Amino acid sequence: MTVIDNRETLGFEGEIRLSEAGARDFFALLKPRVMSLVVFTAFAGLVLAPGHINPVIGFIAILCIAVGAGASGALNMWYDADIDAVMTRTATRPIPAGRIEPAEALGFGLVLSVFSVGILGLAVNWFAAGLLAFTIFFYAVVYTMWLKRSTPQNIVIGGAAGAFPPMVGWACVTGGVSLDSIVLFMIIFLWTPAHFWALALFKMRDYGSVGVPMLPNVAGETVTKRQIALYAVLTAVTAVIPSVTGLSSVYYGVFAGALGVLLVICSIAVWRMPDGDQKMVPAKKLFAYSILYLFAIFSGLLVDHYVAGFATLLGGAA
Repeated sequence: MTVIDNRETLGFEGEIRLSEAGARDFFALLKPRVMSLVVFTAFAGLVLAPGHINPVIGFIAILCIAVGAGASGALNMWYDADIDAVMTRTATRPIPAGRIEPAEALGFGLVLSVFSVGILGLAVNWFAAGLLAFTIFFYAVVYTMWLKRSTPQNIVIGGAAGAFPPMVGWACVTGGVSLDSIVLFMIIFLWTPAHFWALALFKMRDYGSVGVPMLPNVAGETVTKRQIALYAVLTAVTAVIPSVTGLSSVYYGVFAGALGVLLVICSIAVWRMPDGDQKMVPAKKLFAYSILYLFAIFSGLLVDHYVAGFATLLGGAA
């Protein structure tokens, strides 16, 4: 397989033309669906971290993390415009659809990157800002420009970029990282392969048409389904750990355990799915549930935190 040459798409060759894109097109560059997950997990990290942060500073921190995530998305779309134009799932994105010029997307992403990191450093702390800068670099350069087109382990290693937001939120409060923030990181890190490989199974033709070495295209469906089940188990186990470290209560542990059992059951259904299945319903169900699962896990952590805080407040008042 040969990866598509993206020099012309990126605006390195030919005349540079300004587009007539609207605000909606630039907003689409930010990958708002991905951003919503980033913001939510970063908020969870900020709330769960020990200590206190001024609400205004906390709002600025989350805003900067959101803008940084959007910057990563814009840079990703700029570089991947060549393959986005071929894949059915991404052909309508602003650059391949011709609504935004590649040079505009690149400039937009770079400006947002500098802005988000600089403001976070000045308003909150430079450790969190440095972690945000590394996250943007890891997603835009290490994953998008290198791993995605060079190795079937692209999702495993590159998944770290999506796992950093709760650590950044945690660092905004504490100025550093800890075991609990690493656990939050690991939940997302281990969740990512099962989530994206489920998508890759029913989008194999898309990835194959552009030469991106996703695991199903390189190692086959059987290996991919076995790996999905393995990572689902690892995710389910890791998600219970906060109730062991003291970050959450045993009630959260039971809740996370139940969600994890369902995640594993869905992954086993994918494992049992026959090779060559055209509909791939189990893979589509796992992909949909995995999104709900991650939101539910971090929602459970937040609810548990606030309930525990409220109980402590009532106990103190008594």
